[in-house]
Amino acid sequence: MAIYNNEVEAVDGLAATYNELRAEIGKVIVGQDDVVKAVLVSLFSNGHSLLIGVPGLAKTLLVSTIAEVLDLEFKRIQFTPDLMPSDITGSEILDENRHFKFNKGPLFANIVLADEINRTPPKTQAALLEAMQERSVTIAGVRHVLAKPFFVLATQNPIEQEGTYPLPEAQLDRFMFSITLDYPSYAEELNVVKNTTSNKTVSLKHILTAEKILYFQDLVRKIPIADNVLEYAVSLASKTRPNTGMSTAEVNNYIAWGAGPRASQYLVLGAKCHAAISGKYSPDIDDVKAVAKLVLNHRVVRNYKAEAEGVSMDAILKNLM
Repeated sequence: MAIYNNEVEAVDGLAATYNELRAEIGKVIVGQDDVVKAVLVSLFSNGHSLLIGVPGLAKTLLVSTIAEVLDLEFKRIQFTPDLMPSDITGSEILDENRHFKFNKGPLFANIVLADEINRTPPKTQAALLEAMQERSVTIAGVRHVLAKPFFVLATQNPIEQEGTYPLPEAQLDRFMFSITLDYPSYAEELNVVKNTTSNKTVSLKHILTAEKILYFQDLVRKIPIADNVLEYAVSLASKTRPNTGMSTAEVNNYIAWGAGPRASQYLVLGAKCHAAISGKYSPDIDDVKAVAKLVLNHRVVRNYKAEAEGVSMDAILKNLM
């Protein structure tokens, strides 16, 4: 692990490492620059992310590529209606000496891809979300601590809703970011098809170790923030809460539930990390705005009136900012 003489050098090191990661990931992932940026910001901020996109947009490839360049253990869990909590956390089994031993589940990895999390029943969803929050699982009364760093990327398909179990708002709140993947542009799709229908192979370098990621996660928290930027982040989250002192007429009219205090925390952490990877030593209001939609989109719930009148969440958040 690189040793930095001071925290200014360390922030420069984080920015340089981020650019190196982007270049390496770009060897496999064409386009999706904003998505890659958001995933890396949430990783360095020690938060989890929810990826929402139609099938075939390389969600799984993106996650496995990131895991490879970070030199971390990666596990994928395909969520299905018959998946049980013990299938992901692990369970106790009898060994050859008739003693119980704990058999670790796929959650015991650094990066976990929870594919189609809304396909599995609430009991199994809750087991994953508990592990995300506590960074541990409890089996037969014994607490097992998960690996560090521990980063969950869950995916949802927004099209098929038959036979799904939508995540409740309280559980969605555990995710730092909700990241929407769009279709690639025509030029990007040409590039994707050209690269994936030939015999071309790409070898990726390992750029970051687990120890250095933990160092950078600690560094992000140490980055100073000015009072006016902190106040902007907290007031932005407060404005989403209808019929409170800070809410706007539009929020009162179209929002059923606003964002909680965790949104304020993630706005500040996300802004600090966004500033650092942009070569700044302290975040400004633009850094808060850069992560605001990712943080607030899944925490603010529109009411029926907003849906009936076609008022989008994007429009409401844009007006608030």
